[in-house]
Amino acid sequence: MIKKNKISSDDKKDWEDFLKDPNIVIDEKENSQSKNIKSQFTFDLHGYSIEAANKKVIEIIENCYSRGILRILLITGQGHHSKVEDNVYVSKDHSTLSGTIPEFIQNNADISSKIISLNTASEKKGGKGALIIKLKKIKV
Repeated sequence: MIKKNKISSDDKKDWEDFLKDPNIVIDEKENSQSKNIKSQFTFDLHGYSIEAANKKVIEIIENCYSRGILRILLITGQGHHSKVEDNVYVSKDHSTLSGTIPEFIQNNADISSKIISLNTASEKKGGKGALIIKLKKIKV
């Protein structure tokens, strides 16, 4: 028999709020220094077209910036399932989210002005299939 841990009412409320609005930020509970630190927002872009992903990235960066979230993990995938190898007229690097999102962000002055750095994630966080975006602190 497997022992089940009881779920706190706070955790249940956080989960219900998240199900209602997936863009809501759930506080980092593992951080023992402060329970109110909103350290990172994570979003998976699998299934998005390049155009839809670009719009979503703008929305995420603006939302996180205005809420004081300083780090975003964008999961783009590595493009293994995009079937670009079959088409000689399509660029492998510029037909996948992992290839186009960084360029899109860098070419958008309003969005890039809110960013300190944009890097490929560590292998543990997704490697070439994920991006870490560090945002500037909002000026009050």
